[in-house]
Amino acid sequence: MLSTASALTGQPPFPVFTGIKAVLFDLDGTLIDSAPDLGAAADKMRLARGLPSLPFAAYRPMAGAGARGMIGVAFGHTPEHPEYESFKREFLANYEACMTERTRAFDGVAELVVALLQAGLAWGVVTNKIERFALPLTRHMPLFASAGAVIGGDTTAHPKPHPAPLLEAARRLALAPADCIYVGDDERDIVAGLAAGMPTVAARYGYLGHKGDTLSWGAQAHIDTPLDLLNCLPRA
Repeated sequence: MLSTASALTGQPPFPVFTGIKAVLFDLDGTLIDSAPDLGAAADKMRLARGLPSLPFAAYRPMAGAGARGMIGVAFGHTPEHPEYESFKREFLANYEACMTERTRAFDGVAELVVALLQAGLAWGVVTNKIERFALPLTRHMPLFASAGAVIGGDTTAHPKPHPAPLLEAARRLALAPADCIYVGDDERDIVAGLAAGMPTVAARYGYLGHKGDTLSWGAQAHIDTPLDLLNCLPRA
C-alpha cells in the first residue's frame, strides 16, 4: 500500500510503502559502484591491442550492462559481432581478477542497511551479475553479511527483466512478493519488479545507461540518494 508523505529538507513528496517486510536491491549502480573495476577490465583489453585508454567517464554510464556494455564502449562490438564471444571471455577473466580492487558501496548504503535492520526489515540482492561474480564479490564486502538472499543472473532460469529472480528472492526470505519492494537503477529492474507484483523504486543516482528518463519506467518512487529510501519506509 502507498500513502504520501513529504520528504525531509524540502524535497518533493515521497510515497510511503506500508506493510513492507523486506527491501530487495539491484547490485551494480544501486548498492555498489563497480564501474571502476568494470571499466578497468575493458580498458585493459584496449591497451593489450595497442589502443589508447578511454576516460573512465566513457565507461561509467554503461556499467550496469556488464560485459555487453563495457565491450560496446571499448570496441563498439555488439553481441552479433563475430568476435564478441571471445572478447566477452577475455573481459570476464580480466574482471574476475580485479573486481574487488576499486568497487565500493555508494555513500549512504551502509547507513541505509543499518536503518533497515533496526526497523526489523529483511533485505537482499537481486542482480543480473552471474553467481561466478556476484557471490564472491558480496562475500568479500562485510556490508552483505546481513543480506538474507543474494540472487544472481543465473540463479534462476531467466534473468531480469523476467520476474523469476525476484520471486526466488522472496521465496528465500519466506515472504510474499507484495511484502517486498525492489530498488534498481535500470528500466529492467522496474519491469521485473512490477511483473513480480512488488512496489518498485528507481535509483536515479545509478548508472541508468542510455535510458536515463526514470520517470518513464513506471516505478512508484524515485530516489536521488540511497538514504532517500528511508523516506518511503515509515518504520525506518
